[in-house]
Amino acid sequence: MVSTLTREETREAILDATDYLLARYGYRKMTVDDIAQEAGIGKGTIYLHFASKEEVTLSHVDRIVERLKERLWAIARTNADVAIRLRLMLVARVLFRFDSVQHYTQSLNDLLAALRPKLLARRARYFEEEARVFAEVLGEGKRAGAFNVKDALSTAFALLHATNSLLPYSLSTTELGERDEIKEKTEQIADLILSGLLRQRDAPATTTTATRPPRRRR
Repeated sequence: MVSTLTREETREAILDATDYLLARYGYRKMTVDDIAQEAGIGKGTIYLHFASKEEVTLSHVDRIVERLKERLWAIARTNADVAIRLRLMLVARVLFRFDSVQHYTQSLNDLLAALRPKLLARRARYFEEEARVFAEVLGEGKRAGAFNVKDALSTAFALLHATNSLLPYSLSTTELGERDEIKEKTEQIADLILSGLLRQRDAPATTTTATRPPRRRR
């Protein structure tokens, strides 16, 4: 079987096996032997691609984020209204991650406990790459006069921070809740963000004498 697979196909088979085993056994119980057996390759082949079980698992997380970025770029490059695209992207960055790990059940906590320092170090890179996708749409909206934005990249990071609390790497499996619940919370945050970003063409006048509350008599 090894000879029939390209290097990239072998790597993908290893990561697919890792995903399955993380869901079934969790990080601590999963072994390199398990990964090799599930992928249908020799144990030595694993080490041709990855230095350790830890590196395999972190690369698995990297792949999730790479696929998420592909999804975000696909939304960003559509012809939909910029506000619609931005809303879809905010929801996608949360739900894509949720869908990628929701089958782990309790093993997600196991994974986070074992690799949290390494994952946190990687998150800075993940978020920087995501922010650049959001900045493209924000910049487009600014140029079109749709968004009230000063700096697209800084605003993009603010959008990520606003939804980071709903990501699986910030919540335990019990805190994640149901998908519909996560989606609703994310959509609420997205709507609040958009209400602040959208340029108000017919903004109401500032407080006038007629609407200003009366002064209290001393």
